[in-house]
Amino acid sequence: MTAELLVSSLQLSTPELILAVGSMVLLMIGVFSGRQSSTLVTGLAVALLIAAGVWMVLISDLGVAYGGSFVQDPFARFMKVLTLIGSITAMAMAVGHAQEEQIDRFEFPVLIVLATLGMMLMISADDLIALYLGIELQSLALYVVAAINRDSTRSTEAGLKYFVLGALSSGMLLYGASLIYGFTGHIGFPEIAAAVAEGERSIGVVFGLVFLLAGIAFKISAVPFHMWTPDVYEGAPTPVTAFFAAAPKIAAMAMLVRVVISAFEPVAPDWQQIIVFVSIASMVLGAFAAIGQRNIKRLMAYSSIGHMGYALVGLAAGSQVGVRGVVIYMLIYMITTLGTFACILAMRRKEEGNVEQIDDLSGLASSNPLMATILTIFMFSLAGIPPLAGFFAKYFVFLAAIESGLYALAVIGVLASVVGAYYYLRIVKIMWFDEAGVSFVPVAGELRVVMGVSGLFVLGYVLVGGPVGRAAGVAAQTLFVAG
Repeated sequence: MTAELLVSSLQLSTPELILAVGSMVLLMIGVFSGRQSSTLVTGLAVALLIAAGVWMVLISDLGVAYGGSFVQDPFARFMKVLTLIGSITAMAMAVGHAQEEQIDRFEFPVLIVLATLGMMLMISADDLIALYLGIELQSLALYVVAAINRDSTRSTEAGLKYFVLGALSSGMLLYGASLIYGFTGHIGFPEIAAAVAEGERSIGVVFGLVFLLAGIAFKISAVPFHMWTPDVYEGAPTPVTAFFAAAPKIAAMAMLVRVVISAFEPVAPDWQQIIVFVSIASMVLGAFAAIGQRNIKRLMAYSSIGHMGYALVGLAAGSQVGVRGVVIYMLIYMITTLGTFACILAMRRKEEGNVEQIDDLSGLASSNPLMATILTIFMFSLAGIPPLAGFFAKYFVFLAAIESGLYALAVIGVLASVVGAYYYLRIVKIMWFDEAGVSFVPVAGELRVVMGVSGLFVLGYVLVGGPVGRAAGVAAQTLFVAG
């Protein structure tokens, strides 16, 4: 690599360099300042993430860097902005709960920054090695974050389960990548696409693709690689769970879209079968398994599994309209989920601290009508009830499936939505019609902000849907033009 190429590559990846260098500086500040530096490091970490986002949107150019391993295009930029928003919001929500959840350590924000760096590398990865390095940087940080409350057996168990199953998924992904390299002779996505398009379809490439998709499916908690999700969501501290439910899902879905569209578009019928199966399994399991849940974090875990299934409906279409639908779906899902977790973090009582049982929401409308109203809006949106944002999210992915002739997939998705509406509406019923229990303490300021902004977005999506749709369309078009 020449000096000129290296300089241009560094310029393209400046947001990632800001996070990489900044995280090391924050680590030094935390080490030399001790435990009392937690608040300072958290504030600086949020500023660091904001700086990376501003640089990427206003200054950073588009192009390919590091010999084709890293790509900065409109799709990457759009999904990275969503990832940064998710990380910033989750970190801000954790501030008022750090001491109670025993995550008031300076390592927590540093690990969040490192995980976000891994996610940004995943989104921009344009070859198999860069993809794996991004995944592992994100995953290693997330394993530690899940178990950061060392005094909690649940948190330690969650981190251990996540680590063991994550190692298994990484092995599957690496085995798939090695098969793909062995049978195509390339690791770059454009080169793999050209090699696959030139000759006859190789059974070795198909096997490699299956293993690769299995490894990525673990990261988005899609069936049948979802088994870690309910236990980790329940066991990890609630602010950590809020982070898991937002930013990592955005990055993993973006990575999956880029892999199948950029590298394997010539063998679309092969991976479409896999995506359709995973989508149906995720939607159905997410709909039925959540019905019996009594812990609201476990319910949100199964809800997340179901929503990844709905997003995959758009990807299964294999079209530009479908990818646009996936991008819009992930945006709406992230904002609605963050708002919902802000409400879950607000479920705090003076004597008991944070509570997690759905029945603890009994009669919330009488003690805190504003919170009950906002949570009701989020539940209706997750259920896909018009005219809220969640309805449009499902509409776009189902429309893409219908346009591609996947009528059965769309019908199954609609039926799964009907079943899933039951457990969302049950929460609404408990809040508005059950007898009131012990009231919660007043909602913290940062949670009120997240609830308010998320609620306004979900309610007013009909007003901002046009610009959002156009931006998502430009992002999706990039992948197909590049391909």
